[in-house]
Amino acid sequence: MASSKFSSPNSAPNWTAEKNKLFENALAIYDREAPDRWHKIAKIVGGTTEEEVKRQYEILQEDINRIESGKFPLPKYWKGQGSSKGNNITNEEQRLKNLKL
Repeated sequence: MASSKFSSPNSAPNWTAEKNKLFENALAIYDREAPDRWHKIAKIVGGTTEEEVKRQYEILQEDINRIESGKFPLPKYWKGQGSSKGNNITNEEQRLKNLKL
């Protein structure tokens, strides 16, 4: 998230786009019911503690809440960008479903 143009200013400076992708994928694997969820996610991300992973999850939730409340504008897509706006929304909804948020 720190590397993303849409990242929260609260993201840790050492939280790279690569770590964020690993983090999001791990969230899709280990849902809320998984035993030792944060330990397992931190292990997948690498170089982070359980506390850092929990904080990153809080930041992700805050970002989602800001987007859904309209406090953070969604990007304006061009008609010539390859995929339609409808597909982007569907993909985002699927991603959130996979993250179990």
